[in-house]
Amino acid sequence: MSFCFRRKILCKMDSRRDVIFYFPPLQRKIKGYKDSVHFANSARHQKNRMDINHLSSLIIKAAIKVHKELGPGLLESVYQRCMVIELENTVLRVQSEVPVPIFYQDKKIHDDGFRIDLLVDDTIVVELKSVEQVRDVHKKQLLTYLKLANKPLGLLINFNEVLLKDGITRIINTPKD
Repeated sequence: MSFCFRRKILCKMDSRRDVIFYFPPLQRKIKGYKDSVHFANSARHQKNRMDINHLSSLIIKAAIKVHKELGPGLLESVYQRCMVIELENTVLRVQSEVPVPIFYQDKKIHDDGFRIDLLVDDTIVVELKSVEQVRDVHKKQLLTYLKLANKPLGLLINFNEVLLKDGITRIINTPKD
C-alpha cells in the first residue's frame, strides 16, 4: 500500500491497484485508472465549488457591512457604488454595469441587451435591488443573466429589508462547458 497527499486529498493504492480517495466527509473507492482520473476531475470541481462558496460568503459579508452602515431605503445605485468600494477593499476584482451581449443561433443580436449590476472575480453575478418585496421576475432576471453570461452562481440582494439576511437569494446555474 502506498499513500500520497495531493491537494489535501489522501489517496491510497492497495495491491489490487484500487485507488481509494479520502475526503473529510466523503470516502470513495474507485477501481482502475480511468475512474480515478474522472474522480480527480470531480475533486477539482468540488474545490472550485468551495472557492465559489467562500467568494459568495465574502460578498454577503460586504453587503451586510454596507447595509449596517447605510440601512434600508436608499436607491439601488447608492448601494451599488458602496458595494464596489467594499468589495475592492476586500481585494476582490469587481466590475460594475457589465454589458451582456445576446446571441441567437450563434449571431450577435444585441451588444448590451442587459447589464449585470456587479460581476465579482468574473465568477459570481450580483444583482442588487432596493424593492419592497423580491418577486419571481427578479429571480428569473438573475437566472437569465447567469445563462447569458455562462456563470455558475448569482446572488440577488435586496437592501430594502430590516435584516439583510432576509433579502438574500442565491441562484445556481449549471454553466455550459
